[in-house]
Amino acid sequence: MNILMFTNTYAPHVGGVARSVQGFSREFRRLGHRVLVVAPRFEGTPANEANVVRLPAIQHFSGSDFSVPVPLPGRVRQALRSLQPQLIHSHHPFLLGDTALRIAAARALPAVFTHHTLYERYTHYLPGDSPRLRRFTIDLVSGYCNLCDAVIAPSRSLAELLRQRGVLTPIEVIPTGVDLGTYTPGEGGSVRQRLGIPNQAFVVGHVGRLAEEKNPLFLARATVRFMLGEPHARLLLAGAGPAREAMIRIFTEQGLGKRLHLLGNLEPAALVETYRAMDVFAFASQSETQGMVLTEAMATGTPVVAVDGPGVREVVRDRCNGRLLTRLEECGFAEALAWVAGRTGEQREMLRQEALETARGFAMEQTARKVLGLYQRLIAEGPRSRETEAGHWATARRYFGKEWKLLRNLAHAAEDALRSEGSAAEAKP
Repeated sequence: MNILMFTNTYAPHVGGVARSVQGFSREFRRLGHRVLVVAPRFEGTPANEANVVRLPAIQHFSGSDFSVPVPLPGRVRQALRSLQPQLIHSHHPFLLGDTALRIAAARALPAVFTHHTLYERYTHYLPGDSPRLRRFTIDLVSGYCNLCDAVIAPSRSLAELLRQRGVLTPIEVIPTGVDLGTYTPGEGGSVRQRLGIPNQAFVVGHVGRLAEEKNPLFLARATVRFMLGEPHARLLLAGAGPAREAMIRIFTEQGLGKRLHLLGNLEPAALVETYRAMDVFAFASQSETQGMVLTEAMATGTPVVAVDGPGVREVVRDRCNGRLLTRLEECGFAEALAWVAGRTGEQREMLRQEALETARGFAMEQTARKVLGLYQRLIAEGPRSRETEAGHWATARRYFGKEWKLLRNLAHAAEDALRSEGSAAEAKP
């Protein structure tokens, strides 16, 4: 198959969506398919990339580490002539996501959308954040789903939430897989040695963007509570973001600054070694649709302590491969970390084996084949509109018809937000 993907985030940007697109693209190509990715240019983008079309972008939009692409249709048209795609896959419901639907409509191709993110949890990056803006975001994204031929939800929890929000398009539950050939168990001694962490120290670890939507300050405070009662414990953080300095202050105010290790963003090989150096992976985010870092950690044999949320509850089984907490309480989170630290050798090995078994159920080869199966069905069926007439006028009619639907969806979301007091937008999944 010839697959054209559109994403607003891609390497060298570090984040779940970028890694998901990379992982699936790599596996599809390994299985013999052609994949072309259209993405914005980021700082540090390589000069010569194979199978990627880069578009100019506004860097560090609204103080974030995201880029906002400025589409250049000429480059996209050239890529289309080269690839002759059979299916369009969008990874965002706006910006290049809109471009994806326009092209799919014009060429009478099926359009798939992966709902990676609870976008209403990210409106603090926009000017004028408010309950109405969150309501607008929910309606806009739900309407976008209904303009596609299929939606991929990375977890059952998210699929149920989308149906509650009025998504009528068929939804397939397919998580992003983990590359079990890369994320394998190991000692992690080299990371500990480099950082001066004693072998007997209990290491709490976390990988992710240090930003508000990931709940990093809660994670820092809860871990400090645990570490105050565990004199040999350390916290290992891989990631970067605006909350970094505040997290450092939380540790230094309690005299624990020397037991906090900040590694920044890591390359894949270094990331695997970092997971291996952990005794437990701590995760407090409730803005996820899936827990990619959870399955990566488990693939190295690392149990997880996490707060219940979409995507998390499908991975973490309480007292089996870690601890799953029903409430966002610092004391309870600290106690869960202490519970893992208190396991004996045999008990800890059982946690480790259960984590490995869980990760095997998320193998990238399995999840990629499920996505390819969905692609094949959609190509065989054709787009839902069924309008496949050839010719310039027919192409233009389909293009502008989809443009009208995108504008109508935008107007409907705005109108509904203006009427709303925000109660629905505040509802937690």
